[in-house]
Amino acid sequence: MKTLTVNLPGRAYDILIERGLLNQAGERIRAVLPKAQKLFVITDSNVAPLYLRTLIPSLEGAGFETSVEEIPAGESSKSAAMLDRLWEDMMDFGLTRTDAVVALGGGVVGDLAGFAAATILRGVDFVQIPTTLLAQVDSSVGGKVAIDLQHGKNLAGAFWQPRLVLMDPDTLDTLDLPIFIEGMAEVVKYGCIFDKAFFDFLTARPDRAKLMAEIEHILYTCCNLKRMVVEEDERDTGRRMLLNFGHTLGHTYERAGNYETWSHGDAVAAGMCLAARLGVKLGVTPPQVSAQVQEAVYSLGLPDGIYCTQEEYAAAIGLDKKGAGSDITLILLEELGKAVPYKMPKHKLLEELKWLEEGK
Repeated sequence: MKTLTVNLPGRAYDILIERGLLNQAGERIRAVLPKAQKLFVITDSNVAPLYLRTLIPSLEGAGFETSVEEIPAGESSKSAAMLDRLWEDMMDFGLTRTDAVVALGGGVVGDLAGFAAATILRGVDFVQIPTTLLAQVDSSVGGKVAIDLQHGKNLAGAFWQPRLVLMDPDTLDTLDLPIFIEGMAEVVKYGCIFDKAFFDFLTARPDRAKLMAEIEHILYTCCNLKRMVVEEDERDTGRRMLLNFGHTLGHTYERAGNYETWSHGDAVAAGMCLAARLGVKLGVTPPQVSAQVQEAVYSLGLPDGIYCTQEEYAAAIGLDKKGAGSDITLILLEELGKAVPYKMPKHKLLEELKWLEEGK
């Protein structure tokens, strides 16, 4: 088993990575939540048929009373209406402040369950059991939990750290190839912003079989890089912002496609490529770095570009959480493995994007 500890004052927790770990979930959760009697398990319609029959006997075998909430799979479940339903069902179950919420699924389930846990009874413990590559390397670690609003993605949320993260790489075997590859966008991101050697390691393995042969190393490396950043900047006001490489523009693509046309991974991949090109235009990113990012994305079958109108860019940039007044902070690459924040006026960014799109 590979183990990482996120050392936050008074809120430290472990990330456990091991094949077959889902079978041990009950005993692992009992070890960190000795007083809990009830676990409210949130999963979705894709994951429930695959893994509930393994998880629930493990939890009940460790002495927990369980209630399962199965939500429809997809981004549309990250809504205020769904959150309200969860709150009421938690109260019907008799959840108390010594009990906990368990998230079994991908990023949507983790974000929604975490926000429900953060807000019900002014906050109860929760455990992340991510079952997608994207959730394992990114959203399950670091405590960002949220729902979407009509104005955009993740605009209502909180910072609420889990008590435990259980990662079973075996759950990745059931992912359709596009869902697996989508998660690789976030994996490649870590190499781009923090670790050139890891980037080179990934680009030497541009197919699923080769990546899965090294999956424990991949998960550990990504989570360790994120752990270090979260420990330094839990609230996303400093170095943690570097994790947003590709996301400012990526969120534009997701929003323009109504969160249906483009997956998060697709959008981030295209966002990284455009951010790299923008960095070259601004004199921050060496041209060869932009080419390397584009090649890494393309070799995995991810989109290296998505068209958006100026109106769509303007609408999304105006709502971006990294904006402050009339300015916005982009994450650009100074070199491969080194990202830097770059503050610029929003209107200037829109001008640069127009130039890049017209010159494409």
